[in-house]
Amino acid sequence: MTPAAVRRESSRTLFAAPEIVADRRTDGCIIVKSTAPLQPAARCVGDWLEQWAREAPAKVFLAERANADAPWTTVTYGDALRQVRAAAGWILAEGLSAQRPLVILSDNSIDHALFALAAMHVGVPAAAISPAYSLVSKDFDKLKSMIALLDPGAIYLSATKPFAAALAAIRPLHTAVIVAGDADGGDAIPFRQIAAAPESDAVAKAFAAVGPDTIAKFLFTSGSTGTPKAVINTQRMLTSSQQAKAQTWSFLQDAGGDLVILDWLPWSHTFGANHNFNLVLRNGGTLYIDGGKPAPGLFATSLANLRSVMPTIYFNVPRGFDMLIAALRQDDELRRRFFGEVKFAFYAGAALPQNLWDAMEDLSIKTVGRALPMVSAWGSTETSPLATDCHFQAQRSGNIGVPIPGTELKLVGSGDKLEVRVRGPNVTPGYWKAPELTAQAFDAEGFYRIGDAVTFADPDRPELGLFFDGRVAEDFKLNSGTWVSVGTLRVAGISALSPLAQDIVVTGHGGDHARFLVFPNIAACRAQAGLPDGADANDVIGHPNVRAAIAAGLAKLKTQGGGGSSTHATRALLLAEPASVDGGEITDKGYINQRAVLTRRAAAVATLEDDTSGEWIGCPG
Repeated sequence: MTPAAVRRESSRTLFAAPEIVADRRTDGCIIVKSTAPLQPAARCVGDWLEQWAREAPAKVFLAERANADAPWTTVTYGDALRQVRAAAGWILAEGLSAQRPLVILSDNSIDHALFALAAMHVGVPAAAISPAYSLVSKDFDKLKSMIALLDPGAIYLSATKPFAAALAAIRPLHTAVIVAGDADGGDAIPFRQIAAAPESDAVAKAFAAVGPDTIAKFLFTSGSTGTPKAVINTQRMLTSSQQAKAQTWSFLQDAGGDLVILDWLPWSHTFGANHNFNLVLRNGGTLYIDGGKPAPGLFATSLANLRSVMPTIYFNVPRGFDMLIAALRQDDELRRRFFGEVKFAFYAGAALPQNLWDAMEDLSIKTVGRALPMVSAWGSTETSPLATDCHFQAQRSGNIGVPIPGTELKLVGSGDKLEVRVRGPNVTPGYWKAPELTAQAFDAEGFYRIGDAVTFADPDRPELGLFFDGRVAEDFKLNSGTWVSVGTLRVAGISALSPLAQDIVVTGHGGDHARFLVFPNIAACRAQAGLPDGADANDVIGHPNVRAAIAAGLAKLKTQGGGGSSTHATRALLLAEPASVDGGEITDKGYINQRAVLTRRAAAVATLEDDTSGEWIGCPG
């Protein structure tokens, strides 16, 4: 049996076979859906915690550690429920509600999880806000707008000192009680004190009143301009999403104590929170909180944690896979354990460049004689997040799968593309305190306008999945009338410029050619230039070796695309300044907002268009 055949056979033992129909309507729209009905979902997230605390009270639910050398601190399902009920009593006594929710400013932690679960247990929304808006931002404008919108009743942070500037900036905007994991001797109430309080009789009554339409969370979109939108996440959205996941990932029914996740993805985003965290909670697994992330200086922590805990499923974004591949090549023992013990890898957050897919497959075959199954999914904060799931082994990167049970996709012609819209129990009812934005987000049939385009792997066989075909609003026409598919060209460009390009923003709107703004992988560029680790970024990106390698990558892309004007870039400009949080250019997951970068870096775009500039690198030939 060939490695590819072994890979397909392995996927059959993990996932349910897709059962998909595509109905082509007389109005030109295509409705794509699963023929498998969605089975009844839990009433609320709290039912999962109650179940596992009852059935497996001594099982470890969450684990964390302060650094790579420290032992893991754990909490069992039984103890988690006790602390959740205690904190829920405090939440009720303080009068928190949907109008006065719990806001969490800190990174993932056990206390973060327990406090959020406590709020949801008694019908109070929890709103985790990216720590970058408190710890990286210089103006705190986005944080201020979020706090003003929510008017929280309580704000949790891991420690008061790191958040002192952010707390000072938002102080005039709220009357919330401040709760801290480490109060640092300030006025904040220690969370440990709240979690150790006696249980209140009111908690059971409030928990019984929670229903599918109760708001569980507010999660913020990462828009580039204006006031951030708070997406309403109901209990129904979260539980139906996980029910669909259980039906498509059939191995979960028998996973039992084998479901172990090691994850860094932030709970301020739907991927880490609603997909990964809830996957563990719904199925009684164990979540090891990874204090690292795919960033310079932090990925070493992730690798140390991976050596300590090998997960059942490996979750990451493309940047994380890029860094993992480099590490696996250098560590024989870690590579053998990874490919021998991980059931499959899951990528999301952005499209995975084909060169990374090929590298993972090659390493796996050389190590264990078979290709590790690699799958993905697609959705957004508004779809909690699962709308499609690739619960089968695709032949190449980029397949986002098929609609999950209970969810319908409507494909609408938009130029030469198919705009995709979503309807189902996993879809948000709207944006908090923003009725006009809510109305604009849905069409007349109640389908959510997500703004993405897709294409069929095979129009005659919808069960083979869909491919992400870019953001409808990001694509543009050249003067020739040719459309540039930004999403497709971005991924192809990253692959062609590997490993020097960390990410790419495509420009050339209204011109004759597509061009690249490139966020460089500074470490890889330093190595290419032969410069020391402390070398200045401007010296690195201006080095002749780096410029020559980028030019060669552009030539490679042109050859791969057949020379068509929409399939390659004629120029590239390396950016010394990293993507900006305040400017809305990047999220915690490392996803680059194309529109925000183009708006904020108009001068760089102008440089690309300046024929006399010596800064940009041209495509040879």
